Amino acid sequence: MSIDAPYATLDPDRVLDAVTACGLWPDGRLLALNSYENRVWQVGLEETSPVIAKFYRPHRWSDAAILEEHAFAQELAEAEIPVVAPLPFGGRTLLHHDGFRYALTPRRGGRAPSLESTEQLEWLGRLIARIHSIGARQPFEHRGRLDRATLIAKPMQAVLSSTLLPSSLHAAYRAAAERVDRAVADRFEAVGPIRQLRLHGDCHPGNVLWTDAGPHFVDLDDARMGPAVQDLWMLANDEKAMSALLDGYQQMRDFDFGELALMPALRAMRQLHYAGWIAERWHDPAFPAAFPFAGEARWWEQHIADLHELSEELT
Repeated sequence: MSIDAPYATLDPDRVLDAVTACGLWPDGRLLALNSYENRVWQVGLEETSPVIAKFYRPHRWSDAAILEEHAFAQELAEAEIPVVAPLPFGGRTLLHHDGFRYALTPRRGGRAPSLESTEQLEWLGRLIARIHSIGARQPFEHRGRLDRATLIAKPMQAVLSSTLLPSSLHAAYRAAAERVDRAVADRFEAVGPIRQLRLHGDCHPGNVLWTDAGPHFVDLDDARMGPAVQDLWMLANDEKAMSALLDGYQQMRDFDFGELALMPALRAMRQLHYAGWIAERWHDPAFPAAFPFAGEARWWEQHIADLHELSEELT
């Protein structure tokens, strides 16, 4: 397995062999799903519904961290929260085949939620509150925190070490990123101590699927410790939407309204992390094809301008 192309040997035959190794019978139908960090396939099975096979990116998470994600998903599912949890085989959810680590989950379809619907937003708020009630029971030990070290310092170093950022923009990028870091630190200090709990971590509309029976949550790959508002702000297009989410949330769990002041900081951290993520993964052939704009100086110029704008919002 090459570090520069970690999925080069993950061809359809290996995907089918990995599913077969679990005692299942693939019917040969494979559909690659939209995922860049990991590789995810829908695999058709003989006489039963398809499964989703997720192959974890090497070196990103330890086995212990992945098992914590699985345990959290199972804990939520056992509490009848609609979260797609991995399937156990021989008592194990983290599986190994030909050097790859993977997990299988049931296929659960659906459509994106309507973020204009007060009813749907309140429903999501209630479910997120229930997730957080479970998440507050105990901390993660291996999955880390949503903090400046992870979402600012590391991606900033990835960008500065990458050939993507033109050398003429190094100083400007460093100044903008450091300005964001200072502003984020000041905002967290101003808000004061915030309760940390286990989060979904990446609760954007693409990770919520809606059916006639209601919503369900998928992809806990970014689950970490952090403030409750992290699982809310990406679903809120405006103050009205956030109000609806919180109306639902407070039906099930108290919310610290002081956390709302963290939203600009969390938004800035996510944007800085996004550029660092692309830079860090650029060696993966999927990334230049998916994000060709990152190879252009004008995109980095706009990113630097955006970082300054985010800093202004925080000060």
